[in-house]
Amino acid sequence: MPVVESRLIVPVSPEVAFAVSQTQGAARKRWDPFIRRQRLLGGATGPAKGVRTLTVQRFGFRMVSEYVSYAPPTNVGMKMTKGSWFFERMGGGWRFSAVEGDPGSTLAIWRYNFTCRPRWLAPLAERIGAVVLQRDIDRRIQGFARGCEDPLVLAAATPAPA
Repeated sequence: MPVVESRLIVPVSPEVAFAVSQTQGAARKRWDPFIRRQRLLGGATGPAKGVRTLTVQRFGFRMVSEYVSYAPPTNVGMKMTKGSWFFERMGGGWRFSAVEGDPGSTLAIWRYNFTCRPRWLAPLAERIGAVVLQRDIDRRIQGFARGCEDPLVLAAATPAPA
């Protein structure tokens, strides 16, 4: 199963970094270049393990994902439950940890894993998918870093109770 990863240090605490990563609506769109629209499903009012989201990607592709873990302020994990014909499976995890010696900074590590279909095309499709997803995850985490310094995003980011 191919895996892509991106990491960087942001100048906020893990609590704030996690909260920025979970912003929604206009605040999310200020920093996340992947999302055109996103909403929680099933009457959920906030993220939590088991909550599903509908995401419409910037090119119009739709995906339903489910939170498989939600552990503020250290990590969040998602898996695709319905989506693109291209992905058989897709999941992601975002981790946040304090930078040793600098408690006001956070190391963010984002990782996606996936398999492609149809199976006969997977060896080639997964190489292409890894390049495309690496570029995407790098763009997203850079946008996240900008969000961690954006006063409007920071105002909207409410740290979740641990």
